[in-house]
Amino acid sequence: MGRLFGTNGVRGVVNEDLTAELALRLGKAIGAFFKGTLVVASDTRDSGGMIKAAVVSGLMSTGVNVVDIGITPTPALQHYVRTHENASGGVMITASHNPPEFNGIKCIGPTGQEVTRDAEDRIEAIYQEDIGCCGWNEVGTVTYDGTATESYVNAVIKHVDINAIRDANITVVLDCANGAACVSAPLLLRKLGVRAITLNANPQGDFPGHPSEPVPENLKDMITLVTSSKADLGIAHDGDADRTVFISGDGEYVSGDKSMSLIAQYILSERKGLVVTPVSSSSMVEETVINAGGTVMYTAIGSPVVAKAMFEHKAIFGGEENGGLIFPEHQLCRDGAMAAAKMIECVVKKGKLSEQLGRLPVYHIEKRKISCPNSLKAPLVRHLKEMYKDVRTDLTDGLKMIYDDGWALMRPSGTEPKFRIFSESKNRDVALQRANELEIKAIEFVERVTRSDTDGV
Repeated sequence: MGRLFGTNGVRGVVNEDLTAELALRLGKAIGAFFKGTLVVASDTRDSGGMIKAAVVSGLMSTGVNVVDIGITPTPALQHYVRTHENASGGVMITASHNPPEFNGIKCIGPTGQEVTRDAEDRIEAIYQEDIGCCGWNEVGTVTYDGTATESYVNAVIKHVDINAIRDANITVVLDCANGAACVSAPLLLRKLGVRAITLNANPQGDFPGHPSEPVPENLKDMITLVTSSKADLGIAHDGDADRTVFISGDGEYVSGDKSMSLIAQYILSERKGLVVTPVSSSSMVEETVINAGGTVMYTAIGSPVVAKAMFEHKAIFGGEENGGLIFPEHQLCRDGAMAAAKMIECVVKKGKLSEQLGRLPVYHIEKRKISCPNSLKAPLVRHLKEMYKDVRTDLTDGLKMIYDDGWALMRPSGTEPKFRIFSESKNRDVALQRANELEIKAIEFVERVTRSDTDGV
């Protein structure tokens, strides 16, 4: 697998990249690193039981006590770890938005945040060693706690105006993607007094309703239902419910940049401060934040990086362009339920989602994703950097080229053998032309190097 930890933990195709043997050994390494008591949870994937059992066995073999909180969203696990003093950390079994053949292992620190890259490196170093087991009379225990999801939901609703939401009597279409949101999102809406029409709200690990990434092509049924039912808005989650995207009442898919801009604007109307977001986010976010009296800080991509910067700089809000929003008054991690609750409050207090969207500055962004072997990711970045050496660049994450009329970002995926291309401008044709050009050049490079390697065999 090369380096184990990517942008969001360890991920791979089950029984190919991510085997029970790897999970067992990684569990031992995690146990040796953390010690004490660790909390484990999983999303709904069919392989979750196998991977979790292997990880738990590894943890217990190093003397770690395990609290298994079952199937629940990643932010629910993070909330549980943060609010239980005896928890040294946590392990989430999830591959988030990836297809059902994937699974993953994500480590959570004692503050409820994803562990740092340094901590991942240390765990990986232990993984490479000959990890011993504790004595038979020192083997860890495993206990089960079914209270995590409701405690998490109760914590979320403390941060919104529940009375205003209940009085508004709104209707929402909710798509749980057959994932972890099934156990939390309907409960949240019921407690908020919101009428929910649900889709894919039964836990099924092969995601039969649609693929678990909440992109427009996967939400066609939901968009149709929002408009036909005259709902106020639609809410869709990814596989582990740490991200949320929205549909307006008139059926518009709301990109993560737009939802982040609207919620940032709403929060800044009540208190001023710093908003943190990665270099991949639309300039719409910066323009909206500045117009609302706030300031913006850019980071590398990855929610742990954003959360760390938010903590260090005392930010009031942050998030990513994929719908992962962070509310520090609740917890410093992406939180799908908190995003849903806050957007509902925003609609109740500020008016129809479609009308709010109509007041946002207009930017056009093109996103592409090409296949790229992990071994060619760094060479491709270097190749593009040399090709565009006369353009002003930002190397915070990958290669971002900054023009007078927009920007383009090329970066390797941290979770898949893919290469991502972003191109933005206020001029749609400019954004499209740059995206097409970069996609062609990237594909040509990958194909040329791959062909050369094959010919040389």
